[in-house]
Amino acid sequence: MAEFDVIIIGAGPGGYVSAIRCAQLGLKTAVVEGRDTLGGTCLNVGCIPSKALLHASHLLHETHENFEKMGLMGASPKVDWKKMLSYKDDVIGQNTKGIEFLFKKNKVTWIKGWASIPEPGKVKVGDEVHAAKNIVIATGSEASSLPGVEIDEKTVVTSTGALTLPKIPKSMVVIGAGVIGLEMGSVYARLGADVTVVEYLDAITPGMDAEVAKNFQKILTRQGLKFVLGAAVQKVDVAKGKAKVSYKLRKDDSEATLDADVVLVATGRKPYTAGLGLEALGVEMEPRGQVKTDGHFATNVKGLYAIGDAIVGPMLAHKAEDEGMALAEILAGKAGHVNYGVIPGVVYTTPEVASVGKTEEQLKEQGRAYKVGKFPFMGNARAKAVFQGEGFVKLLADAQTDRILGCHIIGPSAGDLIHEVCVAMEFGASAQDLALTCHAHPTFSEAVREAALACGDGAIHA
Repeated sequence: MAEFDVIIIGAGPGGYVSAIRCAQLGLKTAVVEGRDTLGGTCLNVGCIPSKALLHASHLLHETHENFEKMGLMGASPKVDWKKMLSYKDDVIGQNTKGIEFLFKKNKVTWIKGWASIPEPGKVKVGDEVHAAKNIVIATGSEASSLPGVEIDEKTVVTSTGALTLPKIPKSMVVIGAGVIGLEMGSVYARLGADVTVVEYLDAITPGMDAEVAKNFQKILTRQGLKFVLGAAVQKVDVAKGKAKVSYKLRKDDSEATLDADVVLVATGRKPYTAGLGLEALGVEMEPRGQVKTDGHFATNVKGLYAIGDAIVGPMLAHKAEDEGMALAEILAGKAGHVNYGVIPGVVYTTPEVASVGKTEEQLKEQGRAYKVGKFPFMGNARAKAVFQGEGFVKLLADAQTDRILGCHIIGPSAGDLIHEVCVAMEFGASAQDLALTCHAHPTFSEAVREAALACGDGAIHA
C-alpha cells in the first residue's frame, strides 16, 4: 500500500495547483485523475478551449468590421471549422502537457483512475488502496440541466458539446444568459449563426452590477445576439437533428417556441462528488450538494478536506486555485487564507466584462454610503484607436474613507485591467491612491485611473 502525506482527488485548477504547492512545501503528494489528461474541465472542455475559439472568432469579426477602416484591403478569410477546432485542441494539448511536466518537476505522483474513499485515510483507485494522512476532494462540477431538457451532446449540448460541434450551426438557442452561455453564444454569432439567448430572469448575467449588465446586453444585441428575458423553458423537443425550444413568459404566462439546429444548455453547474462514497463516510453536505467545510476547508471527517467547485462559493478556476494553495499551506503547518472579498469575475466576450468587490445594488442593500467614479472608454485614446470605445470603468468607494469597495469594467482588456483594482483592494487602498498612481500613456489602464479621479475632483478626459 502506497502511503502519502496528501492525496488529492481531481486534477483541475484546484487540485493540480494544490498538489504542486503541497510538493513544494515538502509533502509527499499524489493526485488521482481519471481523465487521460490533467487540467480538469477548465483546461480540457472549459476555460481554455473556449478562449481559443473566442480569440479566433474575434479576429474574424475584426476582418469583417474594422480591417478596411485601417486600410487593410482584400477578401475576408473563410472559416475552416475543422482547422479551427484543431487549433483549439492544440492549445488544450500544450496546456495539459505543461501540467504533466510540472508534476514531474515537483515529484507529484499521478494515480490514473477514478477514486473512492472507503474509510478515513484511504483512497481506492481500481483494485489498489492508497493511504494518506490527508485527503482533498477537488472533483469540481458538472453542467446542470432543466426538467424536460435531455442533453445528448449532439443537438442539445452543454459547453462540452458546444466546443466540438461537427459544423457551425445556422441557428442556435442558448438557455441561460450567464458567462458560459454568452461566451459560447458570442463565438457562434461571430461565425455566422443566428443566436437567441433565453433567460429565466429579467436581466442577463445574474449578480453583475445592473448598469454594466444593461450596457452589456445593448452591445451584444448590436453584435447580433437576440434575447428573450423573463422566460421559463418548458421543454426541448428533438426530431431529425433539429430542436424546438418551448418557453413560457413569466410576466403573462404566454407560450412560444424557437427552432434551432443546436441548443446550448448553459443553466449553471453543480458539484460533482458521485462515486466518492461520501454518504457512507458520513460527510456532511450543504443543501445544494456541496461538501460542507469549515474555515480551513476541513470536513467533519478527520483528515478529509474539500476545495473548489465541490464546496460553497463562486465556481471559478482561480477561486479553486487560491483555495488549493491556502489548503496546502495549512497542511504544511502554515497559515493559509483566501480573501473572498477580492475574487474577480470575468466574461471573455468582446468587449470583456470584469468585476471585483461590491456592486451598487449590494451597497444600497447594505445601506452603505458610497460614491461612484465612472469613465467611458470613448475618452481613452488607446481604446478609440482600436475601435473599442464602447463601455466604461465604474469604481465604487466608501463615501467617508474613500476606500475602494468594488470595480466594474466593460471594455477592452477588462479581465486584465481589473487586477490593479484587486491589488489595491488587497492593500486597503483608497480611490485617491489609484488616482495618484502614474499610468503609462496611451494604455487602456488610464481609464481605471480616470475613474478613480472621478471619485474625487473629477476625471480629466471626460
